[in-house]
Amino acid sequence: MKYLTIMALILLSMQDANAQKPKTLKATFGMGCFWCSEALFQRLNGVSNVKSGYEGGDVANPTYEEVCTGTTNHAEVIEMEYDPAKISYDELLEVFWKSHDATTLNRQGADVGTQYRSVIFYHNNEQKEIAEKYKAELNKTNAFGKPVVTEIAKAEPFYVAENYHQDYYLKNGEAPYCRLVILPKMEKLEKLFKAKLKH
Repeated sequence: MKYLTIMALILLSMQDANAQKPKTLKATFGMGCFWCSEALFQRLNGVSNVKSGYEGGDVANPTYEEVCTGTTNHAEVIEMEYDPAKISYDELLEVFWKSHDATTLNRQGADVGTQYRSVIFYHNNEQKEIAEKYKAELNKTNAFGKPVVTEIAKAEPFYVAENYHQDYYLKNGEAPYCRLVILPKMEKLEKLFKAKLKH
């Protein structure tokens, strides 16, 4: 009887440990305009709750207009939840680095300013180590023909952008910016990562 009681307690503690284990983790990337980034990562299997916002600056609760001045030091970023059982952090980084130009400082195409910088905000030491190792390997192999300038920094407070920025591509797919800038990125994603996309 005593043995059964001990076994029951062990099983209960194991269940508690499993219940406390997070099923999803956070990842935060800045890679130019957050409309583009959000649209891409929303398509990945294992990724959920993708939000556009601002991070890395000196101003609390910034507005889009303030961030656009380039004086807040905030970057346009996306924060997402991902299920590591379905997609790894390495795979997220692969999509990140193959979906924008990580060799241009504070610029993505026509979008210029510190708010458009290439940046990874890591949420734990494991993410930091993976990102730094990946970046070093890209530079060692000269993967892009130029050095990768992506900033790797500890996650700071994330400020969700205004409602009209959320799900922008889903809501405004026919808008000129979406067709000219986002659609080609979506087509590239489909070509390179078809096996990783949601049906």
